[in-house]
Amino acid sequence: MHPKNKVQLTALKAMAKALEINFETSEYNSDFVAKIQTSKKEIEAGKVTRVAKEDLKNFLGL
Repeated sequence: MHPKNKVQLTALKAMAKALEINFETSEYNSDFVAKIQTSKKEIEAGKVTRVAKEDLKNFLGL
């Protein structure tokens, strides 16, 4: 859910509390959070590129 203002947010929190549902809010955009979660899964799966410090400038094309 994406409340549009503090009144809606307060109402949602009250409803969740009354139904004993955990309610978390985030300051981050949901698309951004999804990208970070995808990246974490890729790291866990070993889908990373490691670059030695001495090769960093070449890797970045500097």
